[in-house]
Amino acid sequence: MLRWSRHPSCVGLARLELRKALAGWGLAALEESATLVLSELLTNAGRHARVSPGRQIETRYVPELPSGLRIEVHDASPVRPEPCVPDADACGGRGLLLVAALADAWGIGDRDGPGKVVWAHLSLPPREGEASP
Repeated sequence: MLRWSRHPSCVGLARLELRKALAGWGLAALEESATLVLSELLTNAGRHARVSPGRQIETRYVPELPSGLRIEVHDASPVRPEPCVPDADACGGRGLLLVAALADAWGIGDRDGPGKVVWAHLSLPPREGEASP
């Protein structure tokens, strides 16, 4: 489990850590989608979770070898995010829509202590010549 402040620079650092982990697990094929999903979930937590001083956002990356990855973002806020459809000219509000489009599944659950965990599961694409499950 890695811990982050709400500062926006932490999102880039978290992506770097995820890239290293993916390479080590042989899951580099997920890098583009996984780093975008992580960016959206971590940015949402930083903006909306109202992390109080001394509390941090936590990330956890769980390899589900050989097929994929689970990304978790933990925060202390009880408020559960909901996807919305923003106005066409809105500058934001599409994060969870991107997560839903890129992940095989995503959701929100309880965690030990206050708050919630928002998670996403990504699967490796089938190799050439393999049938999809």
